[in-house]
This record gives sequence, structure tokens and C-alpha cells, in this order.
Amino acid sequence: MSGGFERVAILGLGLLGGSVALAVRERGVARSVAGSARRSETRERALACGAVDEAFADPAEATAGADLVILATPVAVMEATLTQAAAGLAAGAIVTDVGSVKGPLADALPARIPEGVHYVGSHPMAGSHQSGLEHARADLLEGAPCVVTPLSGHPEEPARRVAAFWQALGARVVVRDPQVHDVEVAWVSHVPHAAAFAFARAHGEAPRSAEEVRGGGFRDFTRIARSEPELWADILLQNKKALAGPLEATARRLSELARLVEAGDAEGLLRFLAEARDTLSRTADEDARSGGANPEIQAAPTSAATQE
Repeated sequence: MSGGFERVAILGLGLLGGSVALAVRERGVARSVAGSARRSETRERALACGAVDEAFADPAEATAGADLVILATPVAVMEATLTQAAAGLAAGAIVTDVGSVKGPLADALPARIPEGVHYVGSHPMAGSHQSGLEHARADLLEGAPCVVTPLSGHPEEPARRVAAFWQALGARVVVRDPQVHDVEVAWVSHVPHAAAFAFARAHGEAPRSAEEVRGGGFRDFTRIARSEPELWADILLQNKKALAGPLEATARRLSELARLVEAGDAEGLLRFLAEARDTLSRTADEDARSGGANPEIQAAPTSAATQE
């Protein structure tokens, strides 16, 4: 087969792993889908809702016979999960993941797979502040960017097949070096979450009566601070090196804003806000011109046999 997969194994059946499983099944991207999860309730739910054909507690059982394996656990346990799953991996299989941090995984995961198995990192930029298989959706990836991070010096064909897989699920594939990915997502994902969490923590000092006047702006800004704390603590710690600069820059700008407000500097405040808005406008214009695409990898076509 060129580009398609016979059997996909998804290790971790939470929001993202479950959504990938549902999308694979709905779109006929593979002939069968296996999943693994620690909790028996999750495995039973995955079978009942049709996300998987088979569900296992042991990752190695799920990976047996799979030509694509997707790590969909928290980043901190991906290495241990892959170590458990390695016994089921056969030569020619491809391992990818959905981790929000790529540099540490690129360093650790290739050493955990047998010879003849290929690793290609992925990061679908899709999700929700909700968690768990009960919130999984087959259309979660539709139109979302998915960053594919092939390793330098490794065969190109596995990366093309991984790119084709995400495209078949409706995602828009973007190619990045793992370390470049970590710097970019620090700015566009990790710092916004950190800022929302910080504000939500500070909001504990607000008067109780403020709850009565909360509007759409409050809901929009704090929505992502309702995300799973354990997941986001893991992400922020895993990406601490790339996060340092963006966090410091954001802190400097907040301090600058506070000084302008305290000084009553209307002209300076207007300039600050206008420059902030214009920065976002320029970014949006650049995205529109480029389409956000990176042509480095030409995705292999999905085999017609997998569309049945």
C-alpha cells in the first residue's frame, strides 16, 4: 500500500486519541483500529461508541500487527508507554505521537523502537478545555493545523505517509524541525494557556460581587484556563527551555502596560494597544498570504483500499 494503513493502534483514548480513532473509522482511513487504555471503563466506552475495533490494557497487544502506532498519552509518559509497546512493533511500522512538545520526544523515542521501525513526530493543534473520551469528536481535526516533525537524516517516506494520514483526517499539515516547533508553539499555545491560568489564579483576589458582571470577554479569555491542570503542568515543564523567552517578554509587556495605566499616559496607552492590535493583524495577513502551508513534504496519496 502507498500511503494508507491497514491497522492503526492508538495508545491513549482520551479526547485527542479518541477523536483520532473516531475520525479514522468515520473516514475509512484504515481497515481496523486498535486502542489501549489503562482504565477498563475507557476501553469499554471506546468499544461501545465505535471508536475502536479492539481495546487492550497492554499497549503491546494493541500494537501487534499495526503499521501505524499513535502515542496519545500525556507527553511525560510517552517514553514509558512506547517501551511497553515495543514488543508488539514489527519492522516497517511507523510510530507517531500527538504531543504538544517535540524536542524531548525526538531525543527520547527513537531509542525505544526496534530496528526497522520509524518514528515521525506529530502535533495536531486541536483540542478543548474538556478532557476524556466522552468529549471526543470525529471532526475535531477538521481544518486544524497538524505539525509534522521529521527527523534529519531519516527516510522521507514515513514522514510523507504520516502527513497523508493527518490530511486524510481533515488536518492542514505543516512541517517543522522539532526544536523550531517547540519555540513556535511556546508563543502561540503555551504562553496563552500560561497567561490564562495566571489570570485565573489572580482572579481569586477579585471581589465576590464581580461574578455578577462577567461577560463574554471574561469567558473567552479564561476558557482555556479550565483545561486539565495535570496535562498543562506536564506541557509547560517539558517545554521550559523554549518557554523562558516568551514568558519573560509577556511579563515585560504587562509591566509596561501597568506603568502606562498608573502614570495616566493616555497617548502611550493608546500607542501600546494599537501596536498590539496591529501585530495580530499583520500575523493574520501573513497567514492568509501563505496559507500556513509548508511544501517540504509531499504527502503520499491515501490508498483507495483504505477508503472502503
